[in-house]
Amino acid sequence: MTTTTAPLNTLRGAVRGTVVTPGDPSYDESRRVYNALHDRRPAVVVHAVDAGDVIAAVLYAREHALPLAVRGGAHAVAGHGTVDDGLVVDLSRMRGVRVDPAARTARAEGGATWGDFNHATHAFGLATTGGVVSTTGVGGLTLGGGMGHLARRYGLSCDNLIGADVVTAEGTLVTCDAERNPDLYWALRGGGGNFGVATSLLFRLHPVDDVFAGLTCYPLDGDVVRAWQAMNADAPVELNTILVIALGPEEPFLPERWHGRPICAAFTCFTGPGSEDEKVLARLDTLGPVVGRFMDRMPYPVINTLFDEQLPPGLYHYWKGNFSRELTEGAVAAHVAYGETMPAMESDTAIFPIDGACHEVGPEETAFAYRDAVFSHSFGASWSRAADSEANIAWTRAYDEALRPHTQAGGYVNFMDTDDQDRVRVNYRQNYDRLREVKRRYDPDNVFRLNQNIVP
Repeated sequence: MTTTTAPLNTLRGAVRGTVVTPGDPSYDESRRVYNALHDRRPAVVVHAVDAGDVIAAVLYAREHALPLAVRGGAHAVAGHGTVDDGLVVDLSRMRGVRVDPAARTARAEGGATWGDFNHATHAFGLATTGGVVSTTGVGGLTLGGGMGHLARRYGLSCDNLIGADVVTAEGTLVTCDAERNPDLYWALRGGGGNFGVATSLLFRLHPVDDVFAGLTCYPLDGDVVRAWQAMNADAPVELNTILVIALGPEEPFLPERWHGRPICAAFTCFTGPGSEDEKVLARLDTLGPVVGRFMDRMPYPVINTLFDEQLPPGLYHYWKGNFSRELTEGAVAAHVAYGETMPAMESDTAIFPIDGACHEVGPEETAFAYRDAVFSHSFGASWSRAADSEANIAWTRAYDEALRPHTQAGGYVNFMDTDDQDRVRVNYRQNYDRLREVKRRYDPDNVFRLNQNIVP
């Protein structure tokens, strides 16, 4: 589908931001997303600077029957932030974060990243649960649920979302919270990008300043995985550890003989007092033989940058995700077997704990349905050469097939890839029918369908 000059001039006149089309010098940069696997060619990219621009872009896409993609941090592994022959609303110029330290809240614009958010809130000794890579978008992570280093103590990102401004499919700006449009507010907390463009999000903040954080590395062994599960069950909520299975990084804290070899690592964030740091190390020492360690007191925003260099934009990614109440023997065996054949240095498995405060919210209080899950398994290949795509995708699919019998039916929507549309109902579980009703109210024509889509 093509667009003509006259309508495009109308669009350019309606927005304060930039309208980019094929042939423009900035087109290739404007169409690029984090995951290089999705090399798509939109007809129009609108770099919005405010909600008015978003409204104009949505109305233009509807008027000209253009598929509509919404891009915040551009991290969506399934490439939902871009589309062939359609219109992309790019929010990356809307990155402001305003903190109210007295109320302990922060309002982030729709294109803000967690690096932006953490920088702004840390000045006041405050934070909320966010991602583990600083370039991840605040909006996309939160709308899917939002796991991170503070989840056991303060809940998911969506549990800390207390309001949002949303541009709907009709081009209307709607404010939602517990009192205003509560059905939309409920759906945004885990229902993904199905209901509109979130142009700003209001969060509850918590006192978080310096944390004791970093990596403790062990040989890849089922006993380490079992010991980590036992430690997690007994750990205070101030101690959040993500179990990472990867190839040993070429870092000074890891001896050279472990570089490129399969390892387990406890990616730790402790928000308790510094007087307890030695006890945290003692817990970590019980998991197995420590082959390398980088642990220190650091400002909270720093922990979200530790993997930025390993996972820059432009890599190829193909991921899967599942929830589970426990790590069964079958799950442990699958993780170890596929960890031993990890295909690239950039690839990894991350098992997030989602107990503690995450379990204090009922399964129907938000759209995030798996409140009985204790772990979220994120796994898949990341690689640097297009020629390796077929092998890496095949490895991830085989890993998923091996793990599926040992996990729950659904998984985290932010870890779902392009071929997981058949899992949408089980991913939303008992909340699916209610989500469909909200979808029918706010987007009956399924304008916002480039997501883990709830068909109205």
